[in-house]
Amino acid sequence: MTKPQINKRIFWDVRPETIDYEVSKRFVITRVFDRGEVEDLREIRKFYGDETIKEELLDARWLDPMALHLAVAIYNLPIDEFRCYKLNQWRQEPFRY
Repeated sequence: MTKPQINKRIFWDVRPETIDYEVSKRFVITRVFDRGEVEDLREIRKFYGDETIKEELLDARWLDPMALHLAVAIYNLPIDEFRCYKLNQWRQEPFRY
């Protein structure tokens, strides 16, 4: 398969031409959901397919809250099925007095 045409600004901290899209699919998918635009989302949906994206997002350790809610809306899944949501519930903030 040809590589998806994703905006290079999403991968500002790595060289985009060195990304292995099969080995690093969770990295690519979460990064696009966190920082991508609609066209970037369409590209990864064509490249990976919805089932792969859904599996990777459900098992991601961290997602931006807006990206998490976008994934919930797109795939019509309960928010508490996402690993990042469960992990965030365990984090406690310091008591503010």
